[in-house]
Amino acid sequence: MEAVSDLDTGKLTAWMAANVAGFAGPLTYAKFEGGQSNPTYRIDAASGSYVLRRKPFGPLLPSAHAVDREFRLIAGLHPTGFPVPQPYGLCEDDGVVGSAFYVMELVEGTTYWDGSLLNKTPAQRTAIYHEICDRLAQLHQTDYVAAGLGEYGKPGSYFERQVGRWTKQYRLAQTDDLTDVERLIEWLPRTLPPQTRTSIVHGDYRIDNMIFDHEQPRVKAVLDWELSTLGDPMADFSYLLMNWFVPANGASGIAGLPGAETGIPTVEQMVERYCAATGRDGIPDLNWYFAFGQFRLMSIVQGIKKRLLDGNASNAKAEETAARVPGLAASAWHFAELAGA
Repeated sequence: MEAVSDLDTGKLTAWMAANVAGFAGPLTYAKFEGGQSNPTYRIDAASGSYVLRRKPFGPLLPSAHAVDREFRLIAGLHPTGFPVPQPYGLCEDDGVVGSAFYVMELVEGTTYWDGSLLNKTPAQRTAIYHEICDRLAQLHQTDYVAAGLGEYGKPGSYFERQVGRWTKQYRLAQTDDLTDVERLIEWLPRTLPPQTRTSIVHGDYRIDNMIFDHEQPRVKAVLDWELSTLGDPMADFSYLLMNWFVPANGASGIAGLPGAETGIPTVEQMVERYCAATGRDGIPDLNWYFAFGQFRLMSIVQGIKKRLLDGNASNAKAEETAARVPGLAASAWHFAELAGA
């Protein structure tokens, strides 16, 4: 937790008293460390603890940091039984804390920042990764129309829209000329895979965006829905599987670790489990999806780099993160070549 003084406690207390059922002040707050997107705070009050997520201060790229969409998504999902925090209220008035924000339940539990799960037994690792796979399958099988989210995304090809969106976002934040990026911007829209299903797509589904039960291999809450929409579920599944090709790095990367010795399922085992849970006969070649996923991540990191240069980055590690742009572009083009580019 990071002590900060960038929220007006008087205005926030008044807003929560008027909008959050059962709230009672006074309140204190601290900013969660980590995260490059929407600044997130723990609120402690006489009535209990809450989480507040707001847009960053300063100029923002169009459609980025849409906390109203995040709130709408968890408000739709929570009644279905899918594990998300209980939503309490959305404020779109910049006059309260300086930007739009929403308040939700604080879910207590464990976050696994390191996908290698060093302190777990092989059996525990297997159970945790099975749970990650099962919850993704549950999300992709959720009836989004019944959840009131039928208009949450646009019809048509998800990847066509996504390639266009992240190309545009990259251009708006561009600071350098990179050959690999220009190749990808030409190749990706020309080689779009067919979309056979539509589901809620999380957009950043990985182990450290979940809160697990302290004792059981059970996801209590999936967090960080900033990039969610309706789209091709292969986007989430391929994004999750990309971690099997990222070197073990103290984060979600686990390349070289899966197998019986560690208990971490292989890609093939994850595919088999996901297909069984979603009624699929199999999945398409993953390399195109990996190329797109790395391109999208590169575009997001380029946005962080631009905010850093503009003085609006929300995390102390932004400079280190920004330096990853060329490597991510090279990785994306590598997978494009494997896909036949």
